[in-house]
Amino acid sequence: MNKMLIKLLCVAFCLPAVAAAAIDETIRVKESIEINAPADVVWAKAGNFGDMSWHPAIAKTEITSGKNNEVGATRVLVLQDGGKINEVLTSRDDGSMTIKYEITESVLPLREYSATLTVQTKGDKTVVTWKSMFKRKDPAHEPKAGEDDKTAKDTITNIFTSGLANLKKVSEK
Repeated sequence: MNKMLIKLLCVAFCLPAVAAAAIDETIRVKESIEINAPADVVWAKAGNFGDMSWHPAIAKTEITSGKNNEVGATRVLVLQDGGKINEVLTSRDDGSMTIKYEITESVLPLREYSATLTVQTKGDKTVVTWKSMFKRKDPAHEPKAGEDDKTAKDTITNIFTSGLANLKKVSEK
């Protein structure tokens, strides 16, 4: 009887901790596209922190502090609907054609967002891979409508796929 009671107590005390850990999961999104253009042409567009005009959702990109393409530079992305996303450049390497950044403030339904965009030569084509890690905006067990894991993941997936598709379009001209 005592063993059964101990097991029940363990379940009673451990289950809430396991459930709480599952509430605030890190979400990952990764999308890639193959582009029929030289990698240096694609990198000139995608690797320029101060210009995201290749993304159809971005109306304007403005460097707000630091120097463009230097680690620590910050930018504001103004969306077509007027929303704003503030970002900081955390790493940029012309040799590996890789750029990393974090969102510091945003209208998006997420937080603790970091992303990497890489441009690679693949034969006579270029492959661009965009990946990110983040958490949903509302860490509550029952998040507000539009601030759940699925909405956050779907939002970033749509941003990546539409951006990469347009990057392909403008790079293959």
